[in-house]
Amino acid sequence: MSDQELHIVGGGMAGSEAAWQAARAGVRVVIHEMRPDVGTFAHKTGDLAEMVCSNSFRSDDDEQNAVGLLHWEMRQAGGLIMEMADRHSLPAGGALAVDRDGFSAAVTERLRAHPLVRVEGGEITALPEAGHWIIATGPLTSEGLGQAIAAETGAEALAFFDAIAPIVYAESIDMGTVWAQSRYDKGETDEERKAYLNCPMDKVQYEAFIDALLAADKTEFHEGETAGYFDGCLPIEVMAERGRETLRHGPMKPVGLTNAHRPEDKPYAVVQLRRDNALGTLFNIVGFQTKMKYGAQTEVFRMIPGLENASFARLGGIHRNTFLNSPTLLDDRMRLRSRPHIRFAGQITGVEGYVESSAMGLLAGRMAAAEILGRDLPPPPPETAMGALIHHITGGAEAKTFQPMNVNFGLFPPLDGVRGGRKGRKDRYKGYTDRAKELWTAWLAETRADLAAE
Repeated sequence: MSDQELHIVGGGMAGSEAAWQAARAGVRVVIHEMRPDVGTFAHKTGDLAEMVCSNSFRSDDDEQNAVGLLHWEMRQAGGLIMEMADRHSLPAGGALAVDRDGFSAAVTERLRAHPLVRVEGGEITALPEAGHWIIATGPLTSEGLGQAIAAETGAEALAFFDAIAPIVYAESIDMGTVWAQSRYDKGETDEERKAYLNCPMDKVQYEAFIDALLAADKTEFHEGETAGYFDGCLPIEVMAERGRETLRHGPMKPVGLTNAHRPEDKPYAVVQLRRDNALGTLFNIVGFQTKMKYGAQTEVFRMIPGLENASFARLGGIHRNTFLNSPTLLDDRMRLRSRPHIRFAGQITGVEGYVESSAMGLLAGRMAAAEILGRDLPPPPPETAMGALIHHITGGAEAKTFQPMNVNFGLFPPLDGVRGGRKGRKDRYKGYTDRAKELWTAWLAETRADLAAE
């Protein structure tokens, strides 16, 4: 093992982006990926950057949305994940959705073709004693490596349960009931304005659906496990248990939509489906992560108008999501304090979402490459989206209550002289993004010497 090589454990979003950034800087990279030799419940292929939950990168608005700003920052830094997402994008209104198979295949092809990158199979089950390493094993860290991390940190693994939404074959959807429309007709093209399929429910149908949801058989947890869900990815049954109207104010809200078949009828609730591949043959049920058992899922979901004869390409599922108490364990270069030759990146650090995971991979890859090249790369300013995230997970969050976090403007240092409250939100968000873009651009320019081969 060469001292000048960077070893990355895990070829998901974060690991793939870290490898790309380091290789662009002229550093040799080895990606250790256990799939397909060792599989997981959620993954279906051996491709790098496989998408196992939603196919959405969420909002692409870089002026009014923190996620869109993160997209912008990654593009400016030459991010591979964003480049491939853009190449394989699907209409999704103001969001960035991708053809998951084409996306992961393209990431895999690009990395395997890079002369400084090689991919090795096999499972890593122990923490390395020497070298330069990034652990980016994500929420499904293998049992052996998870135990090694827990033994090193002296803390029990923190975990929540992350649920996967089902995918429906388009040909099995009743288009006589369902209509195509993005909420509030959002989008610049006709295709984007019709990026979602909408299944309307009246009050009687909604109440029956909630009853069935609450009564359905659910997946049981193993002894000793606790169900601490991340609020951004709650199973629909958990939302329904919080109140019968919760879903109507969440993923089933009827606002901004007009039934094309019956314009005079205002739906009581609406279930939305979003295209999941470029061919338009698959649609995922938006926000319908679930822990119902498979038999119950088909029965309950076929109660949705337009899905009475639905055929499922994938049913929903649930898995354990492991993450570090990063504020106590990692320094501001994402290094494990007790073993600084090891960095962590991605969801295991306590960020949530494809984009956030990829962003932490981008920073970890750049920081590790700079260190190998004999330099020190400081974290970006906390006023940037990436800076806000890394600051949050490496010290800004309260360690005792640390939970996975999506990027949001609440993580950013406040702006001076900007009106607060809802009425000032548009100007405030634009102020956040303008400031972040200026500082991110300057940080990239200042640190370019640390990554001379870029």
